[in-house]
This record gives sequence, structure tokens and C-alpha cells, in this order.
Amino acid sequence: MQADLNVILPEIVISVYAMAALLFTAYTGKDKMAGMLVWLTAALFAVMALWIGASGGGTRTAFDGMFNDDGFARFAKVTILLSAGAVLVLGQDYMARRNILRFEYPLLVALATVGMMVMVSAGDLMALYMGLELQSLALYVVASLRRDSAKSTEAGLKYFVLGALSSGLLLYGASLTYGYAGTTLFSGIIAAADGQAPIGLLLGLVFVLAGLAFKISAVPFHMWTPDVYEGAPTPITAFFATAPKVAAMALVARVVHDAFGDVVGDWQQVLAVLSLLSMFLGGIAAIGQTDIKRLMAYSSIAHMGYALMGLAAGTVFGVQAMLIYMAIYVTMNVGTFAFILSMERDGQPVTDIRALNMYSKAQPGRALAMLILLFSLAGVPPLLGFFGKLYVLRAAYEGGLAWLAVAGVIASVIGAFYYLRIVFYMYFGEEGEGLETGRAPVQWAFLMVSAAVMLLGIVNMFGVETMAQAAAATLVN
Repeated sequence: MQADLNVILPEIVISVYAMAALLFTAYTGKDKMAGMLVWLTAALFAVMALWIGASGGGTRTAFDGMFNDDGFARFAKVTILLSAGAVLVLGQDYMARRNILRFEYPLLVALATVGMMVMVSAGDLMALYMGLELQSLALYVVASLRRDSAKSTEAGLKYFVLGALSSGLLLYGASLTYGYAGTTLFSGIIAAADGQAPIGLLLGLVFVLAGLAFKISAVPFHMWTPDVYEGAPTPITAFFATAPKVAAMALVARVVHDAFGDVVGDWQQVLAVLSLLSMFLGGIAAIGQTDIKRLMAYSSIAHMGYALMGLAAGTVFGVQAMLIYMAIYVTMNVGTFAFILSMERDGQPVTDIRALNMYSKAQPGRALAMLILLFSLAGVPPLLGFFGKLYVLRAAYEGGLAWLAVAGVIASVIGAFYYLRIVFYMYFGEEGEGLETGRAPVQWAFLMVSAAVMLLGIVNMFGVETMAQAAAATLVN
């Protein structure tokens, strides 16, 4: 028992912190503590990320294989913790100035993060569902945090209703899988499949993948994303666009390789179709958007399509490509949302991209940083975003999915249009009423650092490539 608890110690520490802080703030100054709690939670995330990253190699399991602590889980957890901490710090000033910074916010994010950490380490369908629901229940509340806003309430309700539907699909798939495999352990399911899964087990896999596709907002389970991104307060939208995406994508990889690794040909088709639909719908639907948050929603749908392309390859290199892509995607999104959070006029947030007309004249530094991030999101060489796409395209091609790689290139060209349109507004638009300069130095710092990473990361990716390779090797045997 002691050995099991040692394996899940990071999750225990964050859970105990969240519950203790919740009790403390409930009996003291409540929202007066919110700002301090944001920084405290972000600091805890950074410490936990360092702890997990420095914990060394090797694979450990807990609770008879229900929980895995391997290189793959550690890579995903470090990415989740760092992105969650960055987004918390990023949005603190924005929420405080609009009087929506509640003490529950950082604590709900902490509990959602624990759920994500359990998800990426799951070795059993029950552990998978527990982690997924802990994340989801916290995110439902966070989405509707702005109680006086009809849009925020609508965002939370839509996410809750559609999330319940996806949970139903996932549970139905899990029960089918259990019925045919006789166990919920991934190691038992892969043994039951034995290279030739019965039709019932494959149906179970399809339903489980459908439930998980909702969490990564892959088409056709994407319908909640634009409304929730638009309705939720911008810092919460930034959170939705980063850590939960990494957790859900890592969970898909865990399920298909750990539980169904012997029937690659069966799930490869499903992931390839999800990838294809997501890339094209995300790219085409974003073209007509003028609200930058809705545009980023469709952008995230397209990006999940590219990440799924790497996963669809069904190889070690495919998983490595997916991990590299998600790490780059999260970094780009943190910088992009740092810029969106600074878009204000008369103290009110502005989300219309036409408000950026001739922004480069007033703020040349910020405009240049945003240009680098948008070019990287579009996959323009030689920026880091280009290499992320190159990895997943190569993985798909080498995995025998040349048609998907060609489709990915076409979708990438379509997607470049809406990123370049923002650049056009910033540098060549008609001059009108400008935006105020951002007040928070934290937002400026994240924007600049993120843009610098996109430029300097092309040298050696700061070692992410090597770490992703080691992480992928522990998942795919």
C-alpha cells in the first residue's frame, strides 16, 4: 500500500492542497485570498512539474496496474502542469480588474489538473473514467464562473449537457469492452484482443474513442467548442485551449496503445477519419469568423486533427510526433492568449479581429511577436510550428497513411488564410479607433517568451524532441 501511495504522491499533494485551501478560504476572507491563491497554485504546479520531471526513468504501477507512472505519463504531466500554471498567472490581472476572480477558480483548476494527471496515467477503464470526470466536473463550473453573464452561463450549460452525452458514450463503450474482455484493466483487454478482436470489443473501442473525441473537440464531436470558447471569460478559454487538450490527447494514445495495441489496423481507420474531418472543418469554418475567441476555437479543432494524424500512424514515431506537436501547440496558445487578454478599449475586452487594424503602428513589438505566433500556428517555415506539422506529416506518411499526409498539407494551406488575415489587419488594415496598451507586464512577458521560443526552438527544440522520443518508447512496446 505504501509503495502505491508513493507512486501517486504528486496527485495526493495537489488534492490535499486544494481541499485544505478550500476549507481555509471558506472560513476566512474568501475572495480577498483569490489573487494569492492563483500565485500559490501556479507555484505548486511548477514545483510538481520539476518533481515529476526529475523523478528519473523507469516504469512503476500502482493499485494492481490501474495507475501507471512511466515516461509517457511524466512527459504529459509536466506539459499539463506547466501550461495550467502559466494560464493561471496569465489571467489573474484580467479577472481581478473585472471582479470575477473568485477563490474557487484556482482551486477548481487544481482539481481539474489532478483529474488530468490521473487520466494520462490510467491503466484501467475505471481509473480513466474517474480522472476524466474529476476534470470535467471542475471545468463545467469554471466555464460558467461569470455568474452575471448569460453567455458564460450558456457556455457552462452547453458544455455540461454535451459532456454528459460524451460520458454516456464512453461508459457504454467501457461496459461493452468489459463484457467481451472480462476485465477493465488495459493489460487484460490487450490480452483478450490477441491480435484479432471480436466485433463487440471493437464496438466498445469505437464508443470509447467517441467519448474521448468530445474532450479533444474532434469533428463531429466539436459542437460545444466555439460557444464555450466565446462565452467563457478569456483566461478560462485559454485554460480550455491548453492543458485539457494535452490530457485528452495523451489519454487517447494511452487507450489505443495500452488496451488495443494489437489491433492497430482497426482503430487506425477511426483516428484517421477524425483527423481528416477535424483538419478540414476547423480550417474552413474559421475563415468566416470575426471573433478571435471563436476563431481560436476552430483553430484548436484543426490542430487536434493534426495531432491525431500523428497518433493514427500507430507507431512509436507517431506518438513521439503527437507529443512534440502538443508541446509546441500549448506554447503557441499561451502566447496567443496572452495577446488576446491584452486587447482592450475603454477598460473593456475586445474580441473583434477588425479592432487590430494598423495595430503595428501603435505597438510594433507586440504586433511582431503576434505575427511570429500566427505564422507558427499556420506552420510557416522556419518557425517551430512548421516542424510540429512536419513531424506529424512524416509520421502519417511512414505509417502508410500518405493520403492523410497529403490532406494535411492541403488543410494547412487553407488554415493559413485566417491567420494571415489577422496579420493583414495588424499591418495593412484601415486605421480606426485603436486598442489600449496592455496593463499587465505578465501578459507582455508571456507573449514575448512564447514568440522567442518559436524562433529559437528550431535549433534543438530545447530537448523536447529527445524527451518525447523516450516517452513514446515507454508507451509503445
